[in-house]
Amino acid sequence: MTPRPLLIALTGGIASGKSAVARLFENLGVPVLDTDQIARDVVEPGMPAFAQIVESFGREALDASGRLDRRWLRERVFSDPAQRQLLESITHPAIREELARRAAAADGAYQVHVIPLLVEGGRGDLYDRILVVDCPEEQQMERLMARDQSNAEQARSILAAQASREQRLNVADDVIVNTGTLADLEQFVLTLHQNYERLATVA
Repeated sequence: MTPRPLLIALTGGIASGKSAVARLFENLGVPVLDTDQIARDVVEPGMPAFAQIVESFGREALDASGRLDRRWLRERVFSDPAQRQLLESITHPAIREELARRAAAADGAYQVHVIPLLVEGGRGDLYDRILVVDCPEEQQMERLMARDQSNAEQARSILAAQASREQRLNVADDVIVNTGTLADLEQFVLTLHQNYERLATVA
């Protein structure tokens, strides 16, 4: 029987550098599964979750091309907890099922699962180790405003809606402090890669 791969949850606040870290692991040949991408895939036309959303929210939830209008949905559920709960009751089980399917099909001594809202969702106990990408909130805000062309107030409200830096660090087994250069980041990831491979052989 093939041993189960070591499972690493990669998380961090918005604009902390999770995507850059995930790409570096991929470059080392590590299977990386991104729940944000899976969340987009499971609501494509033809998928069961897509049909459930249309049934629950009506055809107003579709854009001109017949796909989900994500902006409309976000605005619809943002200030209505009941509507948000309804949407999550459709999408979350579909995401978990697809993540499990892809994880079972992937090779590798260890896998990295990118889960931005790991702390908020309380799913850390499903993983062998939690890797947090960390940086000061001021740096997050600068990156977020540059990336999304948002203003300080918008950036601050987005950060406030997520788990705090302290909450993420409290659950971390490993931390990448992403305040330096790309070369620094590459060295962090390489060191962790070697450690995870070693842990996978003794797990």
